[in-house]
Amino acid sequence: MYAYFDRDNIALKGLAKFFKESSTEERQHAEIMMEYQNKRGGRVQLQSMLMPFSKFDHAEKGDALYGFYFCFTMQLANENNDVQFVDFLESEFLVGQVEDIKKISEYVAQLRRMGRGHGNTVWHFDQMLLNGGVAP
Repeated sequence: MYAYFDRDNIALKGLAKFFKESSTEERQHAEIMMEYQNKRGGRVQLQSMLMPFSKFDHAEKGDALYGFYFCFTMQLANENNDVQFVDFLESEFLVGQVEDIKKISEYVAQLRRMGRGHGNTVWHFDQMLLNGGVAP
């Protein structure tokens, strides 16, 4: 999504920055999970990824899906009585995910209030993201 918003014909640098930072954070989470799996004697098996969509009309659905995936992982760990993994998930990811979901939900609500086709309001929102959450 970073590359989409960073294109010369889109040029929303604040949104590009937000999605680039989010991508970096998620990559770090993946690395933490791989280190944990190796520490427990497991083997990391990476699979190929599908090409991402080039248009993003419903970004919030991805976050909801991630939230469900996280809950499913927690459920599996609980069902298998893997107390150490449950503790690892809670201490490494849970608080941050709750904060991220709230922040994204707030952004989605703000963008919905702005409505479609209002270039100036989208630009102001983009500038707010670019300036670290402070309106220009």
